[in-house]
Amino acid sequence: MSEWKGKNALVTGASYGIGEAFARRLASDGANLILTARSLDRLDALANDLSARYSVNINVIESDLALPTSPDEIFRETEARGIDVDLLINNAGFGAVGDFVDLPLVRQLEMIQVNVNALVALSHLYLQPMIERRAGAIIQVASTASFQGVPYMTVYAATKAFVLCFSEGLWIECKEYGVRVLALCPGPTATQFQAVAGTSRRRNPQKMQRPEEVVEVGLKALTEERGVVISGFSNRAMVTAERFIPRSMVTQIAAKVFRPFSTGADA
Repeated sequence: MSEWKGKNALVTGASYGIGEAFARRLASDGANLILTARSLDRLDALANDLSARYSVNINVIESDLALPTSPDEIFRETEARGIDVDLLINNAGFGAVGDFVDLPLVRQLEMIQVNVNALVALSHLYLQPMIERRAGAIIQVASTASFQGVPYMTVYAATKAFVLCFSEGLWIECKEYGVRVLALCPGPTATQFQAVAGTSRRRNPQKMQRPEEVVEVGLKALTEERGVVISGFSNRAMVTAERFIPRSMVTQIAAKVFRPFSTGADA
């Protein structure tokens, strides 16, 4: 029997991609869900499908994590509904490709708000009751971009580096309370991320991981009480190899991969 059967899992960014895959997998394991995202129509459709398939309780909370007030509103809503969150999955996030000086500043600050500020706020809000109960878990969706600077995705990589370091610290802090924290670091995954970030032209979907594979890796690593896990053999190999290469060289390689097509630098 799954450890999450009958437990309550909150998934941010649940309407697409890895978040949706987490929702589907956890519902199949018998977990009750709290699904949040901006796309209410998609959340409602997903909730109806999963509750019919698996007879689990599903709560939907429409929320835009780009708004600083959203984490507190989500927490107050779950408190008002009498829901103790046993598993928090901070999955919501987005990226953007381009020269830092050319990308709109408001968009990049919004990225920091969603990828970092909202994640920290939700972690703080839900960790307190978990620690009081001496039980619970958090999965923070980071990225293989956490491990190096990525020119032309400079802010995105920096936000994910924060998520990695933040999660590693919490992993140790929370151990003594019986609360698990995991940084899940996927590489290129077949989701809407590429279209939103502007990298879809450079990625072959057949060479990407499926969201379901990323979810399996994350849940297994959480069971093993690991602090960090990289999803996919090639991604693990890449990150391991980077440890033996000067950081300046790694950054230059990343620049060649992510340099925008519009500069004329890509063949």
